[in-house]
Amino acid sequence: MPEAYIVEAVRTAGGRRGGRLAGWHPVDLAAKVLDALVERSGVPADAIDDVIMGCVSQGGEQAGQVGRNAVLASKLPESTPAVTIDRQCGSSQQAMQFAAQAVMSGTQDVVIAAGVESMTRVPMGSTFKLFYDAGLGKAKSPGLEEKYPGIVFNQFAGAEMIAKKHGFSREVLDEFSLSSHRKAVAATQAGKFRDEIVAIEIETPEGKEVHNADEGIRYDASPEGMAGVKLLAEGGALTAASASQICDGASAVLIVSAEALKKYNLKPMARIVNLTVTAGDPVVMLEEPLFATDKALKKAGLSIDDIDLYEVNEAFASVPMAWLKHTGAKPERLNVNGGAIALGHPLGASGTKLMATLVHELRRRGGRYGLQTMCEGGGVANVTIIENCDWQTA
Repeated sequence: MPEAYIVEAVRTAGGRRGGRLAGWHPVDLAAKVLDALVERSGVPADAIDDVIMGCVSQGGEQAGQVGRNAVLASKLPESTPAVTIDRQCGSSQQAMQFAAQAVMSGTQDVVIAAGVESMTRVPMGSTFKLFYDAGLGKAKSPGLEEKYPGIVFNQFAGAEMIAKKHGFSREVLDEFSLSSHRKAVAATQAGKFRDEIVAIEIETPEGKEVHNADEGIRYDASPEGMAGVKLLAEGGALTAASASQICDGASAVLIVSAEALKKYNLKPMARIVNLTVTAGDPVVMLEEPLFATDKALKKAGLSIDDIDLYEVNEAFASVPMAWLKHTGAKPERLNVNGGAIALGHPLGASGTKLMATLVHELRRRGGRYGLQTMCEGGGVANVTIIENCDWQTA
């Protein structure tokens, strides 16, 4: 079977809700990362076979096929096709897997996988609420109600269920969350995100500035500050401080065939080793990365100890902590530059955002294998395993 390679991976720095990226229309924000990806990779713009873009809240400014609109707003030719997909928080990770599958099937040679989410301008849940308030119905059908009577599918409740099941106290969840901020601070100060971030010009009251650092990181985070945040649910263990931050952002990854590498004289960053997606309990919902990882490792013929770095999305602290406990993975290899608790979780953009961080850090450290996984609404999870193309010479 033909191989698929990652040639370039970029992202914007995260913007807090109502923060430094709030003035950017999501279509234009996505267009900026598409342009940067093509420019940095050196691939001809007219060589792109397709753009697959993840986006969760496909309404308002993100309606009308945001992937295609982003292409039209970019420097890519009008002839470049695009599609927008929704696999909830894993949307752009799935975009990446679809892109790799297209290349591995031999039907396409150069595909962009991307994601965008402006959680400021298209708030989470707005696509449900606006329709419901207008009397246009709700997502839970009579057939779904019959199968899951009285159940409200809720990620917050699922995260609490995971914490309770695995015996995580508020104190250990807070400790994990504080570590996310401290790792993100260290990574930012060391310039570790420099190669993956696309600088975005913004307007501020003081004039034009460049946004190139993740806005959600709390440089003053402390155990006392964490302890002062109120619980999300009475008797629970999670707080807003141990949950991912609402975030604006965009990201993109360029995936090509071996033929394209030669034809366009491109240098591969990583080889796609395994693409896995599984589904399980839609009520607990966020625990599926544990079992998806088991399946992915088995299919790849690898053990967890073979993996040099892991990016496990920090939707809530209980998710990566449960993943560590289940897999027996080494904590020092997990989210080494911080995760969504500190850096933000721009829903549809998070999949390729995490891959941008993973591939750059794996190469920086000279590791061989990297693994990325994401919990997703409905009890679904994606796992992607990559191999650093330079690991033997690093």
